[in-house]
Amino acid sequence: MATLHCLSGCTIGELLGMAIGTASGWGNWPTVGLAIALAFFFGYAMTVYPLRRAGMAWGTALGLALASDTLSMTIMELVDNAIMLIIPGAMDAGLFDLLFWGSLVLSLLVAGVAAFPVNRWLIARGKGHALVPGHHCH
Repeated sequence: MATLHCLSGCTIGELLGMAIGTASGWGNWPTVGLAIALAFFFGYAMTVYPLRRAGMAWGTALGLALASDTLSMTIMELVDNAIMLIIPGAMDAGLFDLLFWGSLVLSLLVAGVAAFPVNRWLIARGKGHALVPGHHCH
């Protein structure tokens, strides 16, 4: 579930960032930068929201989000964006091009697979989403 949670937040940010950058005609690096920033924003937000809703203080919730999500989201973003950059034409394809969306879906699926063992490793050591038991509504 931690990987699914991580994938959900990263996916929202990646989709928005890639779509905005592509629609705006930005180059690869500004588009990737926006996608990464939004992926981390939405990934952390998906952890902070249920913690805050459960009554946790902002500082505590943000600290737990940083501790529980940073490594897995970093892995996901590295893998996802690397795949988008190495697939020929994926970053240059338009929003209405199957190559763009197919590459993005493939990159997110592979990134989710890459993050799964990282999340298992963190949870097995009492880290990651093991730090926030009972607060997430999955």
